[in-house]
Amino acid sequence: MGTTIALIVVAVITLLWFVYTYNRLARLSVRAEESWAVIDTQLKRRWDLIPNLIQTVRGYAAHEQAVFSRVAEARADALESETPGDRAIAEHALKDALFPLFAIAEAYPELRANEGFLRMQETLVDAEDRIQRSRAYYNAVVRQLNMAVLTFPRMLVAAIFRFRPRDFYALPEEDMSTQPKVKL
Repeated sequence: MGTTIALIVVAVITLLWFVYTYNRLARLSVRAEESWAVIDTQLKRRWDLIPNLIQTVRGYAAHEQAVFSRVAEARADALESETPGDRAIAEHALKDALFPLFAIAEAYPELRANEGFLRMQETLVDAEDRIQRSRAYYNAVVRQLNMAVLTFPRMLVAAIFRFRPRDFYALPEEDMSTQPKVKL
């Protein structure tokens, strides 16, 4: 009789742990999806600004067609990327393509004084800030999910229900390994 009760208690505790672990993995998975959707929304908001930005700058510097083409291609690549790793690489290329566009703007004082251009530039900076905050949150959630999926004994529950580790939304490796050099 005592052995039966002990087995029932162990079975109930195991079942409760199993349910708790499944629910934790499910919550983390939903949070990761939700936070990725926030990043995606912020990126799309920024991507929508780029054609207007190009048109505004083009009005002042129509001869800079190569820069406009590069930005348009980088934006198209970013729109087509799907995984966090691919998206990070495409976004890095898009930022690199935007730098010359802003350099052109610096060469035209009338453009820098253009109210529409200034608003777009402020909106772009705001979008960048939101993307960075969203990326940090997403990576924190993914770290929690990945640790839960990859550690024993939770990995048993994760394997049964096919919870998989997710990719981080990280900068390309070359940027993370390059440290800025300061000359004093």
